[in-house]
Amino acid sequence: MIQNKLVNCLQEAIQKNREFPAFTNYQKDTVTYADVAQRIHWMHILFKELGIKKGDKVAVIGRNLNNWAITYLGTISYGAIIVPILPDFNSSDIHHIVTHSDSKLLFATENIFNKIDDSKMKQLKGILSLGEFEILCSSCDKLEKAHKLATEKAENNPVDIDNLNFADPKENDIAVLSYTSGTSGFSKGVMLTYRCLHSNVQIGFDYIDFKPQDKVVSFLPLAHVFGCLFEFLTEFCIGCHVTFLSRVPTPQIITKAFQDVKPRLICLVPLIMEKIYKKRILPVLESRRVKLMLKIPLLEKKIYKKIRTSLIETFGGNFIEVIIGGAALNKEVEDFLKKIDFPFTVGYGMTECGPLISYSPTTKFRSHSCGKVVDRMQVRIDSKDPYNIVGEIQVKGDNVMNGYYKNPEATAEAMTEDGWLKTGDLGVVDADDVIYIRGRSKNMLLGPSGQNIYPEEIEAALNNMPFVQESIVTDDKDHKLIALIYPDYEACDAEGLNKDEIQQALDKDKQIINKSMPAYMQISRIILFPEEFKKTPKRNIKRYLYTNLYHE
Repeated sequence: MIQNKLVNCLQEAIQKNREFPAFTNYQKDTVTYADVAQRIHWMHILFKELGIKKGDKVAVIGRNLNNWAITYLGTISYGAIIVPILPDFNSSDIHHIVTHSDSKLLFATENIFNKIDDSKMKQLKGILSLGEFEILCSSCDKLEKAHKLATEKAENNPVDIDNLNFADPKENDIAVLSYTSGTSGFSKGVMLTYRCLHSNVQIGFDYIDFKPQDKVVSFLPLAHVFGCLFEFLTEFCIGCHVTFLSRVPTPQIITKAFQDVKPRLICLVPLIMEKIYKKRILPVLESRRVKLMLKIPLLEKKIYKKIRTSLIETFGGNFIEVIIGGAALNKEVEDFLKKIDFPFTVGYGMTECGPLISYSPTTKFRSHSCGKVVDRMQVRIDSKDPYNIVGEIQVKGDNVMNGYYKNPEATAEAMTEDGWLKTGDLGVVDADDVIYIRGRSKNMLLGPSGQNIYPEEIEAALNNMPFVQESIVTDDKDHKLIALIYPDYEACDAEGLNKDEIQQALDKDKQIINKSMPAYMQISRIILFPEEFKKTPKRNIKRYLYTNLYHE
């Protein structure tokens, strides 16, 4: 029997669900668990013929697709290390990551292949398509021979599902090398072990009421651990049917897919929920008629019930809960979702923990928290009074990475002397180890008398204003707070506002926000930006490009 818990899960999922659908490219082809096994069988033969060994790296880049998932499964079940690359990276970043990771093979969609230069990734044996696994580029004859031989052997000797020949790596072996792009510096390769991945998957087994053939829509980037673990890997291990969106996930496409598939679980980043609230719910609540109706208790309940029903139908109407993660959820939005009894929860994690640090099911979720520290993990707050005084959140346990690939300095910097991972996030905990985040330590500003100012709190208030698309709060050379705002030009155009009128409207809103803030958190001025702020591939604003603009 295979001792590796994750690989054993994969093997059992295939054997128990062989005749059922495993993956579907939305509105296109579907493959069963048996089909997945056959493609993995072919991939293992290819790897062997190419001389790829346990611990070698195989990179994959592309949008969410059946064959992206199969490449991932085929690699880790062989004992090699998968290197997922976000498709939004530019060409030079792709070249760098493939080279830095020492990847021997690259699987890519053809549109991405067309924008990269294989001569800048000299260690590659070749590039294969995520379409039909055909060869896009080969550095030598060996790949062409191996590909032909693997196809012949797989056809002549189909996989024996009852006797899958999967590898049995050690629990502490590296399974994934995940390159994340932060808001400063170059991306680092996070080394995640089989133990880390299985620990995250086990949380899904323990807390989410999944059953084989339950359906899920995968639209979060698979190269990011949140989407990979909780829209694909956990579901596969349970025997679910995953539909990959396989295209740019616009709100319209996501909503249509939810209503077609009716998923059992939904994972969202806060931005999506906040946009739904701002664009669809808030205009209803602020209409004169509804405002009057909300003052009458019986009508208030009916209105909130109707909004809840509509929101649930938007997400397909069949889900257990919506898990929101990746960033802080706006307080106003969270309070409203609580008020209408919408089934949601907020989790907390980071790539270095593959990703989960804390999570509570909807029924146990505490307002404005990000859940309880998960099983097999510990948390501590670097402050004199962790329950009341904000300090850095530090964690250790099975989910924590083995460090950054070929970067001992960054690894040492990320860990305390006694072996805890420094998250860089600030917060407190309660007596039950429920975590409450207060901000990012590197974003923290100092007030005029040394007060700690967390710009995220002010930005959350700004982003709720009618004509604000996104914002950054920073300080100037006199330590006065300024708000950089990219306006919601669509909303402004609808109101017929010119630039001066937009500025006037935002200045009025600034006064409203300042009344709700302590004196040291008051915004001194608002500066309009004509275009969106530059972002990382994970859609985080590159704050460092803007925070020192007004210090001279």
